[in-house]
Formats: sequence, C-alpha cells, structure tokens
Amino acid sequence: MTVHTIGNMTLSDAFDTLETRDPTEREKALFTRLPEILKQAAQAPAYAERLKGIDIDRITSRDALAALPVLRKSELPSLQKTALPFGGFVSGAPGSFGRLFTSPGPIFEAEADAPDPWRAARGLFAAGFRRGDVVLNTFSYHLTPGGFIMDSGARALGCAVIPAGPGNTEQQFELIEAYRPVAYCGTPDFLKILLDGADSSGRDVSSIKRALVSGAAFPKSLQEEFSARGIEAYQAYATADLGFIAYETTAREGLVVNEDIIVEIVRPGTGDPVPEGDVGEIVVTTLDPHHPFIRLALGDLTAALSGPSPCGRTNLRIKGWMGRADQATKVKGMFVRPEQVAEIGRRHPELGRLRLVVTREGETDAMTLMAETGSPSDALAATLGATLQSILKLKGEITFASPGSLPNDGKVIADERRLG
Repeated sequence: MTVHTIGNMTLSDAFDTLETRDPTEREKALFTRLPEILKQAAQAPAYAERLKGIDIDRITSRDALAALPVLRKSELPSLQKTALPFGGFVSGAPGSFGRLFTSPGPIFEAEADAPDPWRAARGLFAAGFRRGDVVLNTFSYHLTPGGFIMDSGARALGCAVIPAGPGNTEQQFELIEAYRPVAYCGTPDFLKILLDGADSSGRDVSSIKRALVSGAAFPKSLQEEFSARGIEAYQAYATADLGFIAYETTAREGLVVNEDIIVEIVRPGTGDPVPEGDVGEIVVTTLDPHHPFIRLALGDLTAALSGPSPCGRTNLRIKGWMGRADQATKVKGMFVRPEQVAEIGRRHPELGRLRLVVTREGETDAMTLMAETGSPSDALAATLGATLQSILKLKGEITFASPGSLPNDGKVIADERRLG
C-alpha cells in the first residue's frame, strides 16, 4: 500500500483531507458558505437586528466579516435574561435541540441533535484517540456541556466512553482497573491527582497511554511529567458555547484551529483584527446551521503563529490561551475599559500600540497613557491628553514610546496598583 506524505504527516495520520488542503482553498470554502450561515442566523430576532441593513451576500471575505458587530460572551448573561433562554440569538425552540445546558453566568447553551455537534472528534483524533479505544472522560456531565463535548467526539470516532465525571478518585481507580481505558479526557490537574493517588495507594492506572486535556493551564513541565509516566497528553482550547476551537498536535507548536469555524484575533475592546503575530482577543464565527455564532468575542487573548504546522495540518495556528482580554478596572471610582483605550487609538491613527498604566501616587489613583509614535511632541501630548480626558472623563499623563517597543501581550490596561 502506498502512503502519501504531506510535510511530516501521512494521510493516515489526518482525520480527513480537509486538514491538509491548501489554505486558500479552505478560505474560499469558508467564505463561500458564510452568507448562507448569516441568512440562517438572521432568522433569529437578535441577529436580525444586528445584521439589519447589511447586504449579507457581500460578506465573503475577512475584511467584510470584520465590519460586522462583535457579540461579547460577557454580555450573554444579561442579553439572555431579556429573552429567555437564548437572548433571541437562536431561531429554533429549545425542543429542537438534543440537550440543553447552563454554564456559570448563567449562560444557556444548546447541543444540536447531530453526530459530534461540538466538533471534538478531530481534536481527539490528533491526540491519538482511535476506534475501539476505551476513554475515561472525567469532565462533568452535570448541567454543563463539558462531559458531552468530549463524549460525543470520542463516540463519533468509535471509542467506548466511561462517563466518570470529576472527583471520587477511589471509584475512578475501580473503573480504570476494570475497563483498562487507554485514553483520558479531563483537566490536567485531575489527571495528576489520579496518577499521584494511584502511586500512593498502589492502584494500577498504567493502561492510560494518551490524554486530551482542557479547562486549565497545561505547562510544559506537566506535559513532560505525564510523558515520563508513559502518557502523551495534548491540550485543546474549547468553550461551552462553541465546542472545540483549536487543538494541539504531535508537532507541539501551537494549537491548530478547527475546521468549519472562522477565527479572528482582534484588538481588545474592538472588532478590529490585529496585525499577524500581535496578541489580541479571540473572536469566533461558526458555520453551524443549527446554532450559528457570528463574531463571538470570547474574552481570551492569543496570537497567531505564521505558516502551517510541522505536522502537516495547514489551518491557522494560535499560541493558545494567553490571558484575559477583559482588563476593565476602576480608577477614582470610575470604570476604565479597553474599548475606551481603543477609541483613543481610533481618534489618533498615527499612533501605534497604546497602554494605559494605572498606579497609585500617595493615596490617589494615577494614570499614564503610553503611546507608540515616531514623532513625539508637546503638541501631540497635549492633544492626546485632551482626548484621554474626553473619553475617560479622567485626567492622565502622556508618555511616548518608540514604535514596536511596548509589550506585544494584548494588554491595553495595566493595573499596577498594590491595593490592600
């Protein structure tokens, strides 16, 4: 049998040929489908209002998509309260879905009555899960969708799933020794608890050889510790609203974005895409006809990596979770938000990155706006100071920095106060 190789990857290692197609082919396919998805989204009243007056048939490029309004995940709890349960962003009735959930917020989520509705199978496959594997799934099955996200993906691959849920390590050991699962799904923290507990109590968990972890930080040190114990663990970036967004591969160089979704990285507080490589907020559009999300801003920071993955997958790669984009803070009793800093940038397009630093001077809050420019001047400082006061309703100092010198970390508000 001939095995075709793409980069360092054989076709037998790929979930399907979508993963290795030319990026321009993928981009064309995504944006050819997008107008129809937008039309389906517009059947829901909240999206109909947001898309009012927009020629949907012309939304066929990233630039056109970037002109649409952003829907912030942080706004969903209040928006959903105005029109229970989904805030008017879903055209179907609750009874048209397979499962119904709630996550902290509360945010109400629906699972489509379809195979692998959260698009998890692809990420599990990249982590080495295969047909016939027994999978120990320790994500919660109670009210939140985490357990079902992994469960549905593993079963779509042909795996048998132990719906263990979190906690109760003694019963987990009994399940492992009885069913001998080769794969684990859950947080990296709980996997370490299981392994340490097994070592101290003499239980046999040696059947577990691979893992897909999510929901908590997964530092390289912990990945290496698992590997030393015979478990190759990979991470996924997923949310309760969208399912799998990106997943790690054997290359271990960033996370590969899932198929059938469009990921943008925007300047925090805006919907404006950042230059490639800059840190910004993750915004996702799903091409899911059952429950489309249009430009959902997740509040998480990341940055794009250039070029395809060494594993051979050709989709966009991201660095993974790099912090929170919601950097709102109170200064002298008033909220200061990233959107306000972004508005200063819009009024002064000649500037580069901006960073509002909040400190204490004696017993008083103080602000300094750091702005990148190649042409600093007293006149610009005065104009910028007036803009700052106009937008934030607070006075602040202005400091200039040379272009490219401010940290590329997505942070536009740095609260450096040491309170308490």
